[in-house]
This record gives sequence, C-alpha cells and structure tokens, in this order.
Amino acid sequence: MSKILELNADREEQLCEVAKALSIPARIQILKLLYYNSYNIGEIAEQLHIPASTAALHIRTLESAGLINTEQQPGSRGSMKLCSRKNDFVSIRLVGTPTNVNQVSTVSMPVGAYTDCEILPTCGLAGESGVIGYEDRPADFFLPERMHAQLLWSSGGYVEYKFPYSLGADASPKQLLLTFEACSEVANYRETWKSDLTVWINGKECGTWRSPGDFGARRGRLTPTWWESGATQYGLLVTVAVSADGCLINNQPASGLRLGDLGLGESCSVTVRIGNKKGAEYVGGFNLFGEKFGDFEQDIKLSFVY
Repeated sequence: MSKILELNADREEQLCEVAKALSIPARIQILKLLYYNSYNIGEIAEQLHIPASTAALHIRTLESAGLINTEQQPGSRGSMKLCSRKNDFVSIRLVGTPTNVNQVSTVSMPVGAYTDCEILPTCGLAGESGVIGYEDRPADFFLPERMHAQLLWSSGGYVEYKFPYSLGADASPKQLLLTFEACSEVANYRETWKSDLTVWINGKECGTWRSPGDFGARRGRLTPTWWESGATQYGLLVTVAVSADGCLINNQPASGLRLGDLGLGESCSVTVRIGNKKGAEYVGGFNLFGEKFGDFEQDIKLSFVY
C-alpha cells in the first residue's frame, strides 16, 4: 500500500521544510537509493561519493521533513543509523478549504462487523441469502461468516463496534452523528413490544431510545424475499447527535454528554456500543438492520462534522 505525505498551503512551515529538503540533487539521489533498500549513512556516502559528514547532514534534513525514517542499530564500531523511505508520494494541495463551510467524514460499518458482543436467545444472524449459523445459539455470533450479516437480533445484551478515527490534527470536530436502523426483539414479532436501547460511545453513556415494538405486520422495503413473513421485517431510524451542547437522540435531549467528554483523538478508533442496559425499565432486546434488510438502505453510520 502506498504511503502518501499530504501537504497543503495552510501548513506553510511544513511545506517549506519539505521543499527545502527536496531542493538539492544529492537529497533526491538519497531518496532514489532508498527506493528498494535501506542503507546506513556510511553506505549512502560511499554510493554517492560524498563525505560521511555531508551525507549525515542531508539525512538529518530529510528526516526532519518527514521524508525518511532512521533507526539506530548496533554496528561494528558502536551504533549506526539505518535509513529507509517513509513515503512513496508527496501530495500538495494548493486549494484552500472554506472555513465557513462544514465538512463531513462518514464511515459505514456492516452490522456483523462488531468487535465484542453479549447475546441472549432469541438470537440470530441473517445475510442476503439465508440464516448464518443456527438461530438461538449465541456461539454462532463469533462465526467468521458474521461479517456478511444484514440482520442481527438478540433478546438482550449488546453489540460493540470500533470505527476508525481518521480526522487529522488540523480538523476540529463540531458534531458526532451516529445513525442506525433498529427495533425491539421478541419471538416472531409484536408491534407493541417496548425496548430501551442505550448507546455508549468510547465507554460514555449517550442516552437511551425507547423502541415501541418489534415490527412485522408488513414486509420491510428491502427485506429479501427468502425471509419469511411473520418475523421481524424492519426497524426505525435512530440518530444520535453529540455536540458541545449535549446529546440528542432523534432530535430529543438524551443526556448532558458533550463532544469534549468523548476523548476523540486520544485513540485511532471510536468505540460504539448498542444494547439493553442492565436495570433498564424495558429490556426488550434489539434487531439491527444492514443496508439490504429492513426499510433504510444503510449500515451503521458514524459521521463527524468538522
């Protein structure tokens, strides 16, 4: 996979540093030497027929600009600095981003791509063409085939997902949006079966949405033809919005949790948990729908407005 150093005109010092590093032919020659192999400073000096002290100066400049990596390794006379290429491409953006226009970054997560779960029968997984594993067998939620699930259901517990957090250091998130299609879970279906579904982000409780039922009185708009009538068909779209003002679920105040409480950027991932909280008034299970099941053509989506 190619490694790209992305630059833009707003980061003037870094752009100038890279430009300076690339302004001398000898440094370009060093980068060419590192196309396929790693070399120490002595080997680079020998290859380019320059003094080792000059090679060391060039290496220091290239490393400072983020173009190469160096690593100290034992040598025959003490330690030596081994050099390797850090990036394959340099991309320079000369078009600015308007500061008064919000940007949105979105990741869609398949419902079967959970990283942890606690599952209670009645339970199961279904894909586009059939049931995955066996119904009412929680162990089957750990089958590799779960990644292809378009519907999962459980009478309690939770599922947990890890989303990548890929906003750069220059991006300042203003709002987090989580959307998913869900309903309650009971054997077959029951339109008035309530369930309190709680959402946690990075271990922080965002709030609880009360599902009014397990919906099966009509077929879901996207539900496959092989899925029998008389079973859960579709859910409702749930939107969790966290900003500096607090947390809303479907535009209703859910908690005082604020965006700054989530510790975004402290890790390369964002953990999302959906399920029934212990002690909830209505522990009525849950169904989660993928883009090819239910009423809404989407997986679980996590978006950042920045």
